[in-house]
Amino acid sequence: MNILFTKNLDQKYISEKLGNDISVETIEVIKTKSLTVKSFDLKNKSLIFTSSNGVKSFFENGFKPNEDFTAKNYNKIYCVGEKTKRELRKNGFGTFKVLKNAETLSQFIIENCVHEKFIHFCGNLAIDVLDNELPLQNIQYKKVTVYETEELNPMIHEKYHAIVFFSPSGVRSFAKNNSLENVILFSIGETTSKELKKHTKSEIFTSKENTLINLLSVIRNKFKDDLA
Repeated sequence: MNILFTKNLDQKYISEKLGNDISVETIEVIKTKSLTVKSFDLKNKSLIFTSSNGVKSFFENGFKPNEDFTAKNYNKIYCVGEKTKRELRKNGFGTFKVLKNAETLSQFIIENCVHEKFIHFCGNLAIDVLDNELPLQNIQYKKVTVYETEELNPMIHEKYHAIVFFSPSGVRSFAKNNSLENVILFSIGETTSKELKKHTKSEIFTSKENTLINLLSVIRNKFKDDLA
C-alpha cells in the first residue's frame, strides 16, 4: 500500500508510525516566501496568527510584542493550531488563546472580545473567514500579509492508494493537474477538508486535531484492518 504526503516530511518517522507495510512518499506542492514588511507599533492591539509561517515572518521583520500582563499596552496573542503555538514559544512568546481553526477563532472573538483591536499576520492566501466576519460585528480588524504562498501545481503520474493533504492551498495546487477521484483522501483539519470537497466526491478522512500525530493516527486506524 502506498501513500503520498503532499508535504516534505521525515519519511522514516512516518513509516515508524504507520508500519512497514505502508510505502510512504512525499512531495512539496506549495512553497512559501517571507515578505519584507516595515515593523510598526503594536500598542493596544491584539495579535492573530493562523500559521507558523506567519509567526516566522513576523519576527523576521523585527516586530516585538509586549507580553507583560501588567503593562498598559500589553498584546494578547491569539493563534490557530499547535504548530503555530510552538513557533511562538520558540520565539519566547506564549498565547492568550489557541483555537483549532479560523472559524472557531472568529466565533470566540465575536462572543468574547468585541472591544479589542486585532491585527492578523498571515500569508497572501489566508482564508477570508476573519476579515469577512469580524468587521460585520464592528470589531476592528486589519490583515497584514507577511509571507507569500506559491502553488506549484505538480503533475503526478504514479497511482497511490491514498493522498494526504495539509492546507487548502496544497489541495488547490495538487488538484489543478491531478484527479482526486478513486483514491482515499486524508486531511489535517476541517478547513483543508472543506477545500477538498470542492474538488472531489471521494470520501475524506479528517483529523480532529491539526497535528501530524493525530493525522497519522487517523491513517493508521483506517488501514489497520487491511494490514492485519
